[in-house]
Amino acid sequence: MFRTILNIQYSQLISLPRRACCPKEQRGFSSKSFPTPPSIAVLEGPADWAEARKWASQFKAESIPKTLVELTFSRSSGPGGQNVNKVNTKATVRCSADAYWIPLWARSVLTKSPQYVSSTKSLLITSTIYRSQSQNIDDCLSKLHALVLSAASSSIKNETPEETKKRVEGHQKAQKERNRKEKAQRSAVKQYRSGKAKGGWD
Repeated sequence: MFRTILNIQYSQLISLPRRACCPKEQRGFSSKSFPTPPSIAVLEGPADWAEARKWASQFKAESIPKTLVELTFSRSSGPGGQNVNKVNTKATVRCSADAYWIPLWARSVLTKSPQYVSSTKSLLITSTIYRSQSQNIDDCLSKLHALVLSAASSSIKNETPEETKKRVEGHQKAQKERNRKEKAQRSAVKQYRSGKAKGGWD
């Protein structure tokens, strides 16, 4: 009887669903690492432009993750190979024009874009140039990235020669201050070692 109970308990353990060691959503891209633009509605001066340029530089180096958009697929039309009209290779990417990762100052520009859908206040990008669904997805995300970057950059003014001069002077001043502190620290260490070697310090 004791063996029967053990067998029943063992069979119950076997039948329990195995818990995944890593949830699917945690294995993907974390949108927290995607650059967030500064909360500036209108770029009005050098300070705003500097912040916007910093964000644009970070955004340019990144790719838009799939987790930040809505993806749909459909069958491509027209010539393109034996899988045309049979496989859902056409990719469509949609995202809200008010998404947190789209700069506030760029949104008025985006509303004038052919990719803007006023009824849903969203951006709609499609791609059918590849026979591969994954390649069409990447093409859509690349187009969306270029669209947002272009809209955001259109309001960012480049540094004037005077601003560039001030920025360079600021960097030089900071570097001189670091050098001065490092020199003072090395001098203090040298004096300490010299005094200790002579036996003058306990």
